[in-house]
Amino acid sequence: MDLSTLKYIVPSVVYSLVGILILVISFVIIEKIAPENLWKKIVDEENVALSILAAAFMIAVAIIISSAIHE
Repeated sequence: MDLSTLKYIVPSVVYSLVGILILVISFVIIEKIAPENLWKKIVDEENVALSILAAAFMIAVAIIISSAIHE
């Protein structure tokens, strides 16, 4: 692997890690704001509607993060 390839790989990995970190932090914030424990509702009570809502939230935040990083 030459240096020109490494020049693009390192920022990609860093941006990916930053994006994942922001996504996790945003989910934790939503978890704290919500009146009930979302994770308990999704896993223990198998609430499909809440699972779909959480997935949509994660996708939306991921799109926002990726567009902010690529600017």
